[in-house]
Amino acid sequence: MKNDEPTVGRRVLLRTAVFLGIAAASALVTAGEGGPGGGPAAGTPRAAGPGAAGAAGAPGLHPQGPPEKSYRLRPMTAEVPARPAVAKPAVRTRPILELPDGAPTAGAMVLTFDDGPDPRYTPAVLDTLARYGVRAMFFVCGEMATENRDLLRRMAAEGHVIGNHTWTHPLIPTLSRSALEAEIGRTSEVVQRAVGEAPLWFRAPYGAWNRAAFEIGAGLGMEPLAWTVDSLDWKEPGSTAIVSRVLSGAGSGVIVLNHDAGGDRSQTVRALEAYLPQLLGRGYRMTLPAR
Repeated sequence: MKNDEPTVGRRVLLRTAVFLGIAAASALVTAGEGGPGGGPAAGTPRAAGPGAAGAAGAPGLHPQGPPEKSYRLRPMTAEVPARPAVAKPAVRTRPILELPDGAPTAGAMVLTFDDGPDPRYTPAVLDTLARYGVRAMFFVCGEMATENRDLLRRMAAEGHVIGNHTWTHPLIPTLSRSALEAEIGRTSEVVQRAVGEAPLWFRAPYGAWNRAAFEIGAGLGMEPLAWTVDSLDWKEPGSTAIVSRVLSGAGSGVIVLNHDAGGDRSQTVRALEAYLPQLLGRGYRMTLPAR
């Protein structure tokens, strides 16, 4: 029996070693499945989630898992809804001059105001429109818009449409393409930063269009809009003359051109106060073009 004692002792040691090995392996697996920073065993798929990309990194960098802050700092791009792309219209060869014919436009007119916003005249125009519950379009110049973003926000809040009228009101055919891109693009950026949406409509200063203007405008998602009736308020002919011209040109689908900046527009303000209630009294309704 004495000769068997070493053999028995070795068996006990081997069994103990095996038991300890199994226990250690079990502890490692358990920590990998439920520990604060552990990962799954090799070859086991893991559901994607915040921080999952870090599993491909070098082992041992974060034995207890990455700090909690590192999860917060990682962009959660999978949870951010994608912004819809701006629908780019076809490149036109001429601007839109009036609303399309049809039942929806019967008795409908569009009032537009160019060159602003100007804190001397635009607020009064907005006040009159609000008094009669009317919405209009404002084709703004970037150099005016960037200094009066509060007026842009008021326009948007009151349901008006903000259009692009270039940055400095240049004669478009005299510009290089790159200069025109800057004039139009910068203005759209200012509007978007102020109200959260870029303009969907563009109007060439002086009504002077060219191929580049149509292409650049369409590339930025804008339709080109001109006018049917020019109030000639830019000539400052007197409020009575402005009223007479607008009333005589009134009709279904008509787009009226006014200005709320670029000169003394007090005549425009007084004319609007006079002709707007008359248009409404004649059964016309002021509307906005659809996109």
